[in-house]
Amino acid sequence: MANPPAQAAGIHAGLSLADARATLPDILSEEIDRDADAKALTALAAWMVRFSPLVALDGQDGLILETTGCDHLFGGEAGLAAALSARLAAAGYGHAIAVAGTPGAAHALARTEATQAVPVILPMGNERMGLKEVPVRGLRLTDTALTLLRRFGLTRIGQLYGIDRKALARRFHSREAAEMVCLRLDQALGARAEPFAPFRVPPDHAARLPCPEPLADTAGVTEGLARLTEELCRTLSGHGLGAHGFAFHAFRSDGEVSTIRVNAARPVRTPAHILRLFREKIDRIDPGFGIDLLLLEALRTAPMETGSRPLAGDIAPVEVDEAALAALADRINARLGDGAVSVIQPLAHHPPDAAEARQPFAGQLPDSPTAPVSLPGLRPLRMFNHPERVDVIAEVPDGPPLRFVWRRVVRRVVRADGPERIAPEWWTFLPTADGISRILPRTRDYYRIEDADGRRYWVFREGLYHDGRGSPPEWFVQGLFA
Repeated sequence: MANPPAQAAGIHAGLSLADARATLPDILSEEIDRDADAKALTALAAWMVRFSPLVALDGQDGLILETTGCDHLFGGEAGLAAALSARLAAAGYGHAIAVAGTPGAAHALARTEATQAVPVILPMGNERMGLKEVPVRGLRLTDTALTLLRRFGLTRIGQLYGIDRKALARRFHSREAAEMVCLRLDQALGARAEPFAPFRVPPDHAARLPCPEPLADTAGVTEGLARLTEELCRTLSGHGLGAHGFAFHAFRSDGEVSTIRVNAARPVRTPAHILRLFREKIDRIDPGFGIDLLLLEALRTAPMETGSRPLAGDIAPVEVDEAALAALADRINARLGDGAVSVIQPLAHHPPDAAEARQPFAGQLPDSPTAPVSLPGLRPLRMFNHPERVDVIAEVPDGPPLRFVWRRVVRRVVRADGPERIAPEWWTFLPTADGISRILPRTRDYYRIEDADGRRYWVFREGLYHDGRGSPPEWFVQGLFA
């Protein structure tokens, strides 16, 4: 790229550095950092959501905004273009802005006709007339295609209107190249639809609050968030929806954006609950030199169940109020981080340490499978994530230990009950199609024992004395009774 003084001296994009120095010996140059440029363009696209929720990247140096339904917030298309130009200029970005009814037309006008001082606004439906005198390089074609078009004397987009498509294909000697020229022309004129892929998923619903005077403290930000929450919840209620997540953006006057997000286990639209979730993070918003726009977005909306709450717990249809439980989980996650609340999901496995799994709380308790047939009180109150090895000092073959060492303390057994034999799940260790099979675990015999101090343990012996493994059994503590 070349800045305006360099362009006035005859330097232009595409010129080699040696030729540029021959033309202008004192020219200053800098190597292009494509990665840094891409990051800067993405950051600028994120900042553009203050003007439109639909922003797409356009090549390496451009952005496309879908402004349908947004321009009235700025007094029309001209007001939107002027506000956008003023913001970009204040942030130090050189730019050219064009407003048109198709992305192709806007691209062509922005790169050929528009300047930073004079944005181009082409009314919808006037693409054919507005692009007539625009150079063909605005059609997003390859350098080879542009060279061929210039060789045929086709330098303006209007010259392509009446040309025969079959004759164009014969001139190009490539059906694909000719079809690309026709495709880009039709997209610019609106004859063929062009897919629009925003770089971020647009919110389902949003509320915005322009600030006549920049906000400079947290109190003003909190009040603005409260107003936006009330407005957004009214919108969600009108559609019968709640949201699983909310994103709050604060756009600063210096071009920076501060964003905080909260999530809910179940769809919510209660302002007090949403504000309680944001309260833990509102201090992360840095007003800087002032905030001139606040934006609140509802993410992952879903239909919300409605109904009355029971007058008393004893007449409730279920024992657990899952809505209140989800609200509590949301507050804990907001303070400690997403995923801090989890529930235990029972699994149908014989080994106790494999019979359950933790999973993030998703707004409702999991359905428990049918309880295994067992006597009450046989399982300890506390189960270890992993069995802990013990050293048995005295034991009876096929019986409980008499003394054992656990966590460096010798414990003498005074009472014992068992065994409860739990065999391994042999069907999970069958040979696979390639003939590879795992070693079948050893049988476990569980005992409930009590030591001389009254502490009760759930221990097991892994392996039998005559199971043919060649190694003696090992002892472990699986859990503790109350």
